[in-house]
Amino acid sequence: MFDLGWTELLVIGVVALIVVGPKDLPVLFRNVGRFVGKARGMAREFSRAMSDAADEAGVSDIQKSFKTATNPMASAMDGLKDAARDLTKGIDPTKFDPDSETGKLAADRAESAKKIQAATARAAAERKAKEAAEALAAADKAEAALSAPAEPAQTPAAAPDSETKA
Repeated sequence: MFDLGWTELLVIGVVALIVVGPKDLPVLFRNVGRFVGKARGMAREFSRAMSDAADEAGVSDIQKSFKTATNPMASAMDGLKDAARDLTKGIDPTKFDPDSETGKLAADRAESAKKIQAATARAAAERKAKEAAEALAAADKAEAALSAPAEPAQTPAAAPDSETKA
């Protein structure tokens, strides 16, 4: 709010110590704390009152209409998401009649979903196991490279000159 750093607060504290004195300084800080608390409470109450007044006046509806006017595609997508959320909240696949066509489809979909989840979990476990094996092999290779003594570099053997024979 006032953007005071530690150095400014230290200077204010030293000046207050000199002006007020060490005996009355705790009383001063207590009174300042009470004042700041009351000011924050009043600001919070004012903010809440303004927010309530804005809600009563319908500012949120106006804000929605401005959003729709400025970005119709996003507002359409928001409406679609809300509609989909409302649909999925009300549907319970276990409440369909098992003998009806809808019940049979719901059971088939639930079975398929379980199979997909199991296959995905299996593939993830296999991928993690493969990554762990690769990391272990890389660690073993690095350890072997550190423990092996350095070998002197060998010079390549002289190759016969193919141009002289042709």
